Amino acid sequence: MKIFSPFFFASIALNLVFPSDALACACCADAGTYSIRVKNPDKYEFDELKKIKFTKAKLFTTPGYPDDIKGISPLGENYSLNGSLQNNLWKLDLTDDKDKSGTLNLTKPSSMVVFMADLHDSKDTGAGVKLYKEWRFKYGVNSGTGIFQKGIAPKTEYFLVLQGRGNACTTAGDFTHWRLEITGKKASYAFFGELNSTNNDAN
Repeated sequence: MKIFSPFFFASIALNLVFPSDALACACCADAGTYSIRVKNPDKYEFDELKKIKFTKAKLFTTPGYPDDIKGISPLGENYSLNGSLQNNLWKLDLTDDKDKSGTLNLTKPSSMVVFMADLHDSKDTGAGVKLYKEWRFKYGVNSGTGIFQKGIAPKTEYFLVLQGRGNACTTAGDFTHWRLEITGKKASYAFFGELNSTNNDAN
């Protein structure tokens, strides 16, 4: 006679009590969700970050442009961008429409802010509402070359925000946009643009 372990019967009971659609709802987001916390990035989050690809960038400008911008020489507005997280650095290679280029090397952060909120603009169709999300990183700039070289001084910092939408479980494919701000003694500028990722090529 075949003997079944207690875990076999437990798994059957679990499937009867919690059908597959209910188990899948572990990632469902409730209406009114709001969460913001500071944490150390773990292996899962770094693995997801490595899937994200920066492909284009636009310089953020205000009515004070160009006098309120420093640290880029010469100054452009639209840039092609090849960027990703590589080992301990975000490596961002930017080239403007006049073929002037430079690289920003951003040190991999040791902390992050995770933000999620229901903006009350989506309906719960049985799988939860769609949340607005941000992963925020603030840390030191490792180095800059080319058009960014003159703007890099000790204690120059970056503030990188990844923006997107999704359920309560976050993956690289949730993020569709980004914003990067560089500040320091010789630098004050920001870029923004769209994102691509290896599991969300449509974005």
